[in-house]
Amino acid sequence: MRAGDSGPRWVGPLCAVIGTLGFSFKAILIKLAYAASAVDAITLLALRMLYAAPFFVAMAWWSGRTGAPLARRDWLAIAALGFLGYYLASLLDFLGLRYVSASLERLVVFLYPTMVLLLSAAFLGQPITRRAIGALALCYAGIVLVFRHDIAVAGDSAAIWLGGALVFASAFCYAVYLVVAGGVIARIGSMRFIALAMFTSTVFVFVHFALARPLAALDVPPSVHALSLTMAIASTVVPTWLVAEAIRRIGANATSLVGSLGPVFTIALGAWLLAEPVHPIQLVGAALVLAGVALVTRRTGSTGSV
Repeated sequence: MRAGDSGPRWVGPLCAVIGTLGFSFKAILIKLAYAASAVDAITLLALRMLYAAPFFVAMAWWSGRTGAPLARRDWLAIAALGFLGYYLASLLDFLGLRYVSASLERLVVFLYPTMVLLLSAAFLGQPITRRAIGALALCYAGIVLVFRHDIAVAGDSAAIWLGGALVFASAFCYAVYLVVAGGVIARIGSMRFIALAMFTSTVFVFVHFALARPLAALDVPPSVHALSLTMAIASTVVPTWLVAEAIRRIGANATSLVGSLGPVFTIALGAWLLAEPVHPIQLVGAALVLAGVALVTRRTGSTGSV
């Protein structure tokens, strides 16, 4: 058995696959909500966190029952990382999905391990190997191919650039969060940290919503509430726990490699549920991104999602 595995060997990989599928489904649910009504990004994000918050409060309580009290520096770090890694990254992602397809969004978000690699080299002094350089070249060549295709077929190329920039900024925020969060996670534990960071991000989301929108904005069609509830449970709470459990059982590197299926799931779901066209150029670009990220994650072990 590997990486703290207990029970049947198939449980860890299954947790990783289902968790990856859940995270991949988020972009589809967001696009469906935008299509169902005129709901804006911050309102939809507030609904998602409104439904998810009770679960993260319960997770924080459960994981903190036997843990030591948190120091002031830990609370400050959790607040800062919750703002950056979950509030800001999620808001930028929700905004970007107004303009780009779910499949393009997932491919751009999936670049975050390459950003972790570059940030670690710039600020932590970790060397970049020739293999890593080749992986970076594959990833960004693939993204260029997909962007060129989407711009060529889009009626508004400026929207593709804007949406792509917002999603790229989201991935960058998440990469910074991953680079900085390691020390805090080591001190207080991954599940406790994630639950508290997600809860603090919920506070930021609610404050933003209160400042920007009237309470009546939450009066959206029942279908949007249903999509938000599904997003909160199936694409936020459950996959967060499943990926953490997969890491415990099979390790971060193996979980990351399973996570490479994420863009494949999103492309397939987008074609099925959103009728997003799939072109061979997109598949080639996606294959390059997946190959590059697989090489990077074998080195960094980056996992998770925005």
